[in-house]
Amino acid sequence: MIIIPIIIYILIILFIAWKMGKYKNEKGKFIEEYFIGSRSMGGLVLAMTLISSYVGASSFIGGPGIAYKLGLSWVFLACIQVPTAFLTLGVLGKKLAIISRKINGVTITDFLRARYESSLVIILSSLMMLIFFIGTIVAQFVGGARLFESVTGYSYTLGLIIFSAVVIIYTTFGGFRAVTITDAIQGIVMLLATGLLFVIILNKGGGMENIMKKVLETNPSLLTPDGGGAVSKPFILSFWLLVGIGVLGLPVTEVRCMGFKDSKAMHRAMIIGTSFVGLLMLGMHLVGVMGIAIEPGIEVGDKIIPILAIKNMYPILAGIFIAGPLAAIMSSVDSLLIMSSAAIVKDLYINYVEKNPSESKIKKLSLGTSLILGIIVFVLALNPPQLLVWINLFALAGQEAAFFCPILFGLYWKKANATGAAVSMIFSVISYLYMVIMDIKFIGMHQIVPVIIFSIILFIGGSLLGKPNSQKVDNLFFGN
Repeated sequence: MIIIPIIIYILIILFIAWKMGKYKNEKGKFIEEYFIGSRSMGGLVLAMTLISSYVGASSFIGGPGIAYKLGLSWVFLACIQVPTAFLTLGVLGKKLAIISRKINGVTITDFLRARYESSLVIILSSLMMLIFFIGTIVAQFVGGARLFESVTGYSYTLGLIIFSAVVIIYTTFGGFRAVTITDAIQGIVMLLATGLLFVIILNKGGGMENIMKKVLETNPSLLTPDGGGAVSKPFILSFWLLVGIGVLGLPVTEVRCMGFKDSKAMHRAMIIGTSFVGLLMLGMHLVGVMGIAIEPGIEVGDKIIPILAIKNMYPILAGIFIAGPLAAIMSSVDSLLIMSSAAIVKDLYINYVEKNPSESKIKKLSLGTSLILGIIVFVLALNPPQLLVWINLFALAGQEAAFFCPILFGLYWKKANATGAAVSMIFSVISYLYMVIMDIKFIGMHQIVPVIIFSIILFIGGSLLGKPNSQKVDNLFFGN
């Protein structure tokens, strides 16, 4: 009974991919359709795909799992993500949309190529996208398979095979349009699932007051803003950069700014997206804390949400709920697979291997690349890590280290040039990896804070010392 709603949901997603796939077969439209959906997103779809591509296993499983261990302090940290849609579209949306139309760009690397006119910057950006995207996708695949294992009792490997196959098929054959439409549906499913579980657990615990009394009896520090010292104040402050301002450096959200229909759609998406992510983040992470009172003593935090769903919901409702986390995971993976395929085919192959391949060849390469990448990630996910949220945050911060300055300064600082971009990307990522591997933290802050500061200094210094931009670039980005 639990599996039936999940099967129906998966069949709906595959049907959408099949229906949307016809658009990419129109002659002369494959690249723009497959990678950017012909810039046709309206407000609701834009809001849902923007947030759905950002919200994943860490928000639906890993985040509530840590909230179960640390209490309200992690709910506070999670809610820093609420203004992400408003911030991304407000700061980047309009200008990225205008520029991408001027240059006929369909990937964020197209923007970087036009802005910096540097092969080094393009190759670096494509490689860094692939490295950090693969890390993120592995975490999502693991989340989907663990969810399947927890709910059905079948093996992790079987869950990984089913989940991977569905995502790879609909992404590979449906393209960007299928991804955005399914993201919109998945966003609605996520919201319904969150509300459903929240209300059921609230009733099960006899109301919020009773639940919080039980949590207080378990451990009073779980109700404090810093978890009784478990989450330091510098770490809390650094989260404002990591999951707040830093999202301006995420290619997966930036490319959404290139694909909406008009400014009306953008403004509508800012309101819908902010409301949606607020309800989702607050609801799911509060459920994690409420689980302390309902299901105490669970050792692995990642299991709290599936356990709450299975033990406290009717089987059919549990199946509908489980579709929510599956939706969150799939909507993150599909976006990253499309962008990874674009990085290889559009940004590297077409520019540096074969300048003018036929459309049929591009189509075969794009579909084949998406398929192969999916298989590679599937193999990597066979040996899963313990806590998904940390893997996800690692890949998230890596993207921010690489792209925050080149994108933001590239849009708004006239003197930004290829030297600044290349120096910033190389040394920021190296310093980030070194600090993570050696577990170096300055006054308890997340590594992304000193790395972004270092990146800004390198970018400004490199740009001031490097060769000025061509007049063509200045006119394109800063002309009237």
